[in-house]
Amino acid sequence: MLRTALRNVFAHRARLIMTALAITLGVAFVSGTLVFGDTVAEALRGASARSLKDVAVSVQAEARRGSDTGADDTVSTALTGELADRVRTVPGVTSVRPTVNGTATLAAKDGRPLDADTSWQNLATNYAPDAAHGDRDARFPLSAGRGPVDSGELALDRGTAERAGYRVGDTVRFATRGPALTKKLVGTVDTDDPRVRAGGSLALFDTRTAQQLFLQDGRFDELAVGSAPGTDAEELTGRIRALLPAEGITVTSGARLAREQAAQIAESTKELTRMLLAFAGIALFVGAFIIANTFTMLIAQRTRETALLRAVGASRRQVVRAVLAEAALLGLGASAAGIALGTGIATAVRPILDAAGAGLPDGPLVISADTLLRSLLTGVGVTVLAAWLPSRRAAKTAPVEALSTVDQAPPRRGMLLRNSLGGLLTGLGLLTLLYVSTRRDGADANLQAAALGSLLTLTGLIVIAPLLSHPLIRLAGTVTTRLFGVSGRLAEENALRDPRRTAATASALMIGLALITGLSVTGGSTDAALQDAAVRGLTADYKVSNAGYGGIDPALAGKVADVPGVARAVPVASSTLGVRGRAATFTGADPRQLAAVSDLEFSSGSLADLGPGRVALSDQLADETGLSKGDTFPGTLGFGRETRELTVAGVYRRTRTVGGAVGTLGDVLPYAVGGRLDSVLVEAAADGRTRGLDQRIREALGNSPLLQVQDRAQLTKAQSGEIDTMLTMMYGLLGMTVVIAVFGVVNTLAMSVFERTREIGLLRAIGLDDRGVRRMVRLESVVISLFGAVLGIGTGIFLAWACGSLARASLPQYRIVLPWARLGLFLLLGPAIGVLAAVWPARRAARLNTLRAINAQ
Repeated sequence: MLRTALRNVFAHRARLIMTALAITLGVAFVSGTLVFGDTVAEALRGASARSLKDVAVSVQAEARRGSDTGADDTVSTALTGELADRVRTVPGVTSVRPTVNGTATLAAKDGRPLDADTSWQNLATNYAPDAAHGDRDARFPLSAGRGPVDSGELALDRGTAERAGYRVGDTVRFATRGPALTKKLVGTVDTDDPRVRAGGSLALFDTRTAQQLFLQDGRFDELAVGSAPGTDAEELTGRIRALLPAEGITVTSGARLAREQAAQIAESTKELTRMLLAFAGIALFVGAFIIANTFTMLIAQRTRETALLRAVGASRRQVVRAVLAEAALLGLGASAAGIALGTGIATAVRPILDAAGAGLPDGPLVISADTLLRSLLTGVGVTVLAAWLPSRRAAKTAPVEALSTVDQAPPRRGMLLRNSLGGLLTGLGLLTLLYVSTRRDGADANLQAAALGSLLTLTGLIVIAPLLSHPLIRLAGTVTTRLFGVSGRLAEENALRDPRRTAATASALMIGLALITGLSVTGGSTDAALQDAAVRGLTADYKVSNAGYGGIDPALAGKVADVPGVARAVPVASSTLGVRGRAATFTGADPRQLAAVSDLEFSSGSLADLGPGRVALSDQLADETGLSKGDTFPGTLGFGRETRELTVAGVYRRTRTVGGAVGTLGDVLPYAVGGRLDSVLVEAAADGRTRGLDQRIREALGNSPLLQVQDRAQLTKAQSGEIDTMLTMMYGLLGMTVVIAVFGVVNTLAMSVFERTREIGLLRAIGLDDRGVRRMVRLESVVISLFGAVLGIGTGIFLAWACGSLARASLPQYRIVLPWARLGLFLLLGPAIGVLAAVWPARRAARLNTLRAINAQ
């Protein structure tokens, strides 16, 4: 039987090629994901190890605000120069490198802000030269010039300098928290920091300048301690810990820090790998339909051969084993090819991502034995599992019955049982999703119910697809018959000849399009809701804010008001407000001024009712706390620093621009971080002087790279950027399932043509020409693909509608928005796939020799 399985694989290799391609693509997705994840993790671990190469002990300090000066915006630490000198005296210590960390956002040479939207990636630190390394900082190898040595100098990483257009000797404009500063560029360096390589920047200052910019004179964020060879790192860590204060300082050995960072890297890359493997699983699931379809058709075409084996003594178990052995051999060969393809993909992905700004560190390609084993087992396992039911069906056929006929219609009892099971699963899925549609929050229980309902619905539709195919294909057949006559009628009958086969082929396409449609509807609806939320309740023409989340000096609001073309500048502060155990954003502004740049919808009270100690609550916060207009409550202002008796002056519809509560500027500003404004809302004058107003505002405020002056269109675009990026990535990943589905259609048609060789010969004999044959096969493909597309698009829309309600708790503006243009494109994708998939089978059918086809067995 094993020899029989081997012979069958080689005898039908042409018919198995599309199945093998589907397995290869699915396994390539799995192996490529695993190789890419292992490679990135190893590269990140290597970069982390290099950064800790000379660090035996790391002494890190917690940052605290207002520690010495009493000013809330002053940052300090417990690490001083005195403590650094004390650490240098510890036996075994050979070097102590004090480090100051911060962020600095640059302006490019042409004046535009550089990476202002990702200011957290714009790193800044001190350049700490060491005599042991030739008076250079070993962390940052120089690529040009030298390191900074006084307050008027800085160095940049080479990539940032090139992007910004700077050369050594140029004057660089940047900002840390407040107004723009300028310094001379004296050198460029190389760095492996993933944040910088991923699109951030690195600015280096001399140590004293870095302290003045980010901490205080004589203070540090970290001490990197080097040790003599042979020194026990843990013992040295203990001696250093005994010298330092117990609070505000953490002492960790370099080895332990390396292990912790390696664990963090492994965890972060694991999440990415899991997400990619989920899409790989979808691709393999679609591929399973193609495999099952292929073996079902092969077994039907080899009925006489199977019957002969049974007649000469082969048992049912041996027949099953032979088919499964054939599937295993096919899966093994295709999986090996998939692993090779996946390795190539993983090799190509990293430079592509780097070109897109991912900035992954260099490292070797990692192909582990675990990756090879998991990929092989996945490919072979899916193939064998998909072939199991066809093998059992073949084994149950009686030898005499099989020898007497080539093909039989599926038993009515089997279809009845299948339709009943499919109806039950679909019904349970629909009921679950209808329940989910009544929920209004993304609690874990609701998310699990949504996942279960979606899985049941898709599974049920797959099972019941043969029943659904009759009315939909009959409807499509009516159109093809009217438009194309006999060829259209034959295409309809061929598609309905074996509903199971048609359904299995269409289901592969249905799954891909259902997921893509659901993603499009959900993503588009979320995008529209975010854009609406970005400006809901806001009528201001511009919003001035700090991209670095450092706030705006209150004195700058007056400068904005004095800019020609500004009719009104409304300073806005924000803090937190604790109300009966609930925490909410507390927005403060002059009520009369705020009314001019916002249109809050009040259900009770108004902005005019606000005053000292009188606040308005959002409808959501009022419902959660049971408060209404006129009630008083003890409110916790800031981060638990003070409790005051407040009165509810009104209730308004919550918006993202205002938050959970509104009060006067005097009530909120003292509790804002650093006593700084959150933003300034600008109403432009109507006298024609508004052209270029945003640039005039920038110039009035010192043209800091951190400054954002956004109009309403820019505010909405900022909200939708991440959604668009995510959708593009998801489309690319789910596109693999559609590609595999196309192979499934091609495979089914090709094998169907082989199965109907005699029939096609007879049609040719009675007058159907080559063009008619090609049209018949092409229309059959279009009808099957259109069936899968319609079913997939309809299912995707329903899933998006049912599960979309879970977003309304965090995004009240969420409403289902159907992207008609994309849906139309997806609908046209069905016939397009059908035409593409039918090219080779139609050509093969048209080239059949009429006499040979009639005599085919």
